[in-house]
Amino acid sequence: MNVDDVVREVLREQAAELTPPAPGFADRVLAVRRRRRVRGLATAAAAVAAVIAVSVGVPGLDSGGEGVRPAGGVEQDRITGRTDQSPPRELLAAGEVAMAAYYTTEKVRRSADRMVSERTYWLLDPRTKKYEKDDRWSFVAVAPGLKTAAVLERELPADRVGLLDLASGEVERWIPVDHEAGGLAFSPDGRKLVATTYGEDPGLLLRVEDPGGPVGWEPREISSRNGFQVIDVASGAGSWTEVATGDEPFGPAGFVNARQDFAFSADGRFVWAGRVSDTVELDYFDLAGDAVAPPTREAHRTWHVEAGLSPDGRRLAGDFAGKGMKTSSWILDPLTGEQVAEVHGQQLLAWADNDSLVAWDIAADGNEFHQRLVLVTVGSGKVVPLSGFRSPEDDAKGRWEPVFVRR
Repeated sequence: MNVDDVVREVLREQAAELTPPAPGFADRVLAVRRRRRVRGLATAAAAVAAVIAVSVGVPGLDSGGEGVRPAGGVEQDRITGRTDQSPPRELLAAGEVAMAAYYTTEKVRRSADRMVSERTYWLLDPRTKKYEKDDRWSFVAVAPGLKTAAVLERELPADRVGLLDLASGEVERWIPVDHEAGGLAFSPDGRKLVATTYGEDPGLLLRVEDPGGPVGWEPREISSRNGFQVIDVASGAGSWTEVATGDEPFGPAGFVNARQDFAFSADGRFVWAGRVSDTVELDYFDLAGDAVAPPTREAHRTWHVEAGLSPDGRRLAGDFAGKGMKTSSWILDPLTGEQVAEVHGQQLLAWADNDSLVAWDIAADGNEFHQRLVLVTVGSGKVVPLSGFRSPEDDAKGRWEPVFVRR
């Protein structure tokens, strides 16, 4: 099946149901072939835009803020919304999770043919409950409990990991890594870190000029990711595991994006990363670095859906649905992968409790990029707004991305 066939098949399904695609829809449809730079992709993108244009109707969002409770969802006093703020200036939280930080991304020119996509973070100060800009770090992961963050210095990849006290803003300890790191993630209990290692900055963009076409900037076709290192936070000890990406970016095994970081499984016993592929999408390893089968309840997870497994393990957050609710997402049976429920929300980000999730959802104008954070509940049509709306322009300066952590 060529790229035109893939696009036509998905467009037929979308058009038949008159539902708006999820954010990044065109990128995911074309992901396996996106870097071939086929000139015909412009036509495909236009067709996807046409699907968005003919989509009709989005659900209205209930007004709300602090002290709003969705039916069957988190308790009233566990919701702290900032519906008039985008990005939030003060603590935003729902149920068991809080927005520990947010970041914006800017493309910075390094040379005539190189550019780097750089992040700038705003971190939650646990004393003031406000988000404060801290531009010292290129990458930040916040530990459960919102007291400590793991940070990488501005130039990536970095040869050490800092443990930052969020209250004081000071690095309490530096941990050297065997291979330079470009991404970090804490285990669910906060006792371990996984550092994803790269040969060069995963945000690197190279100048691309197609004959007769415009100049563009794209990641390398073959990722520089080379493995991961699991680190014991208390002692700093850790071992590195090499993970080859292969040299066939469009081969049958799929490919690794320029940034494709590792994270811990829901129970903390394994680390995993996604892969862009027509079939297999998940790579799991034990903490000793041996490849293993995915845990039973995570075998059906979709790697680009951040929420993952519910705290009690009974539900799995799925991809965009758009069936009965226009902008909605699937909830899956983690054991079978079966679609068992449809909830409001364009993109599921984090479980607030066993029944409710924080999600992105869109405004009544139907623009897939005009989003705000909301709280949705399985089995309920109620939607509780948590933040103000992001810009309707996908590449707008200052467009922010949240980082949610269990509190």
